[in-house]
Parts: sequence; C-alpha cells; structure tokens
Amino acid sequence: MAVAYRRAPRGKFWVRPAGSGHTEADDDREGDCIIELYGNTTGLSPSDKSALERIYRRRVPPDRIVSPELARSLAEASAATGRQVGVLVSRAGAVEHVIVGDAHKLMLPDVGRLRGAEGRFRALRLVHTHLRGEPLTRDDLVDLSRLRLDLVAALHAKPDGSIGDVFWAHLLPENPAGKLWREEGPVSLHGAMDTDFLAMIRAVEEEFSRLARSRKAVANDGRAVLVHVTDKRRAHFIEDSLRELRELARTAGVLVVDEVAQVRDQVDPRFVLGKGKLDEVMLRALQRDADVLIFDRDLAPSQVSSISAATDMKVIDRTQLILDIFAQRAETRDGKLQVELAQLKYMLPRLGQKDDALSRLTGGIGGRGPGETKLEIAGRRARDRITHLESQLKELSGQRRQRRQRRVKSGLRVAALVGYTNAGKSTLLNTLTGAGVIAEDKLFATLDPRSRRLTFGAEHGVREGDGLPGEMILTDTVGFIRDLPKDLVAAFRATFEETAEADVLLHVIDASDARYEDQIETTESLLEALDLHRLPRIMVFNKSDLALPGVAAALARAEHGVAVDARDIKSLTPLLIRLRHALGQPAAPEPPPLRAWSPNPENL
Repeated sequence: MAVAYRRAPRGKFWVRPAGSGHTEADDDREGDCIIELYGNTTGLSPSDKSALERIYRRRVPPDRIVSPELARSLAEASAATGRQVGVLVSRAGAVEHVIVGDAHKLMLPDVGRLRGAEGRFRALRLVHTHLRGEPLTRDDLVDLSRLRLDLVAALHAKPDGSIGDVFWAHLLPENPAGKLWREEGPVSLHGAMDTDFLAMIRAVEEEFSRLARSRKAVANDGRAVLVHVTDKRRAHFIEDSLRELRELARTAGVLVVDEVAQVRDQVDPRFVLGKGKLDEVMLRALQRDADVLIFDRDLAPSQVSSISAATDMKVIDRTQLILDIFAQRAETRDGKLQVELAQLKYMLPRLGQKDDALSRLTGGIGGRGPGETKLEIAGRRARDRITHLESQLKELSGQRRQRRQRRVKSGLRVAALVGYTNAGKSTLLNTLTGAGVIAEDKLFATLDPRSRRLTFGAEHGVREGDGLPGEMILTDTVGFIRDLPKDLVAAFRATFEETAEADVLLHVIDASDARYEDQIETTESLLEALDLHRLPRIMVFNKSDLALPGVAAALARAEHGVAVDARDIKSLTPLLIRLRHALGQPAAPEPPPLRAWSPNPENL
C-alpha cells in the first residue's frame, strides 16, 4: 500500500499527520509536492522507510543512465530490506517514483499515458536492483515494452550494499532481424555511465516517431495483429482461417501487420491465448505500432476486458469485425437499420451483467438513491432503440411483400443468387442484366438485395409458344460466411425473404478457392437453417478462368452444375439455357415462412 509523504522546500520529508486537515491545495500554496512510496511497503521498519524517502533527493545527470549516488542508495536499501528497490527517473534526472518490491520482482505504479503515443516513449526510465545478479527478466522487458519506457536497468545489489554488474535495455524500431530491444550487460557501473543516455534515446525515439508517421499515412483505419487460437483437432484449418480473417480485415480497411496462431488443448477462459503468448503478441504489436488485436472467434465480454487490460490495446472479435464491415457498406435505409439493429443486439449483453445489487429500481434496502445507474440507463435506451428498429423493419418488410405480390401477379419468375461471400454473385448479376451494382474483390460487397429484370435472347433457345419464360427477375443477396453472426442474419431477414420467394436458387461457388467444399457446406447449412433448402437450385462454379484447367468443368459435372466465368458473357449461355428450362417447370409450392434463426453450430 502506498504511503503519502510531503516534501518541504528545504528538502525535508515527513508523513502527513492523519486528521490534520492538511489538503493538497495547502501543498500547492506552500510550494510543497506530494511524494509516495509505491509497492510492497508492508513490514518496513522506520529506518528502512527513511532510507527510501531519501532516495527522492537524488538526481541523475540527464545524459547518464544512473548516477553513482543513486545506484549506491538503491543497493543499500535493497541490502537492508532484502527486497528489490527501483526508481522511475525523468529525462530531467528527477526521481519521480520510488518502488519497493519483493525478492523477485517489482509492481510498477500507473504512470499514465504521458508521451506514450505516436512513436514517443514515456520519458521515464526504470532503474532497479536484482538481488542475485541475474540479467533483465522477461517481466522487466515486458514492462519496458508495454509502458514504452525509455530504458530499463538492473543493478546487482550485493548483501553488503555494494554494486555488482549492470544490465540495461531499450526498445528498437522494426528491423530485419526482428529484434524487439537492445540488451547490454553485464557491464560495470562505470561502464554503464559511459553511455550518453539522452542522445541515444532521442535518436531511437525519433526513428520510432518517423516510422509511426509513415505508417499512419498508409493505414488511416488502424494497424492490426490477427490472432487465431484453435485446438489440435482443427489445427490443419489455421492457414485457411487466417486467410479469411485477413480478407475480412482488408475489407474493413485495417492494415494487417502481423498474424499469430496458437494450438492449445483448450482455450484459456480469461485470455484465450496463454499468458506468455499474449505477452509475445503485445510485444510484437508494439514494435509494429499496431493498435488493434483482432481475434478469429467470438469473445466473451470478460475476455475482452481482460485482454484489453493486459495489453492496453483495442480488442475486436470476429463478430464485431463483420458488423463493422456491414456498417461501412450499408447504403439503403433498410440496410442501415438492419446493421444498427444487429450492432445493438451484439452490444446489449456487453454493457455488463445485470446486477440487482446496483439497481436503484428494485426498491427496499439498498434501493434508495438518485435513480437508475448509468448501466441501467444505457441498457434501457438500447432496448428501446431495438424495439423501434424492429418496428421500422417490420413496416419496410410489408412494403417489400407488396412489391413481390405485384411481381407474382405479373407472371414473372424469380431466381436468387446465393453463396459464400466474394464468390462472384454481384459480378454475375451485372454481366447478365447490366445492373451496375458494386462488385469488388472484397467480402460482403453486397448487403442489400438487388433485383433486376433479365430477358432471354434467341441464343438461349427462345421460341414462340414453347411455354418457357422469355424474361425473369434475378435477385442478388448478401453472401454467407463461416460463423456468420446470428443477430446479423436475424436482422438481414429482408434478403432471405427475397430468397424465400424465389422459384430457383443459383448457388454460386468460387471454383478457384481450395476451400470450396467448406464454403458449399457452410452455404447449404445456412440454407437449411433458414428453411430454404427445399427450393430447387443450380450449382454455378464460377471463376473457371482462375481455377486450374479443367477443375471447374469437372466439379460442375460431378455436381450436375454449370462452370462459368461471370465476367465473360459467352460462358454464361449454358447457364441461361439451364435456368430458362428450370423456370419453365411448374412453380414450386409456397415455401414455409422463415423460422427463427437456430443454426447448428457443428455445421458452421
């Protein structure tokens, strides 16, 4: 527990008397400053405390790591207490904090965020003792990196109070060797004092700052480290999963600077990763100036809180990343409302667990006070907004239903494009109908259902009175993806309502992707969960030009489908002939209404 002291202008130290009525404002008027002993002060004798208090008087020349007087004071205090003792020293050479640990480590105080951004260091260096003469520990180096200290130095405090070897380290900017820091030692105390500390740190900091400015110009939406944790049964999917997460991050506008994967027997309930691996991730992120950790899984609110506290970084899970992409790409009022609804449903349980002990609405003992807590207010507003959004979406759904009924009365048949995201559905719609919708090589380029009229030509076997349709409606839909957030699917029922009214589905598959089987399985599982698996469908193996020669055609034969290149209108003739004949069949019975979203997690 920290003990507060007051330093008078003459440099004397004393404990502020309890109950004296003395305040910090009094200190300001008197020109005094409040100092503290931090860390493990329990059991210190009065003489030990006096020795530690006097350390605040020491000053270090700005161009030196440590002065002989400060080093001697630290060593003597360690010898007397049998504990590690350290100081945080400013660049001006003033001792800002005196810290007492145990025989093995120090617990550093909260030093805030001063200068801890945009490539800048903390403008503080840690000088502390080791009792056994060991070099810098991993905890020392983690503190150096996490707090962005100027430097960490360890002095060997011998039992007689003399000083042995000195070890020190400072951070390094990103380099070809991948080194995170420069370590020196063992050297003598005089050897350490020969280093021009101020010139060295300013040069290193300037290089960090220069890299930070250049990186910011390249990545305005942030720099991220991707993290994938899995068990041994799914270890062979690591590369595929990271590749998809990488594409999601790219679509969201985030620059991926590093990727980390760990195979564990079971996921750590607190940090997901092991604590040592999490430290490694944090260190790599700091060196690469990353400010975001993106996990390839859904995280519990407690896990997000624990990881954020341990790394001091923004933590995003897979669902939040997908929601962010949808928020960026929603264009219509319908789409924006759906995205907001999904985000609110995702955030509501993360406002905190309901705790009646903090409630001001339950009445009785403990229920008296100013009213609702901030948490209750936020939760109530979120629930009210969810109700309002659901009402608006229900109204818009009714309008879409009326438009579909008009199409049915006109006799037009409908085909819907479904499939994994980025399989080429929007490109196919553009080529067939000239729709001009956005078609990018990114995930979730389409969020809102787009319906366009398609007219069959003579090349598609159109004959007067043959009983086959001469035109139809082709609808594009949002793409599926592994572990698609259930709240997002529930919010985007508009797309699936359009699909449920279709006479035939065109299941578009990226034949050039090695994971096409998994993508087919994901799409089929989602269609089944939405009661759309009963609709007739045609398997369309797209990107035949990018796949190995003959692969798309072989897959099409095996699945009784069609191989196409969605950008080449000539390659689409067999598909249109097949589609026209499929639409010429009697209309399928009315599909059942979409049931509540309840996917089988084993299939996704």
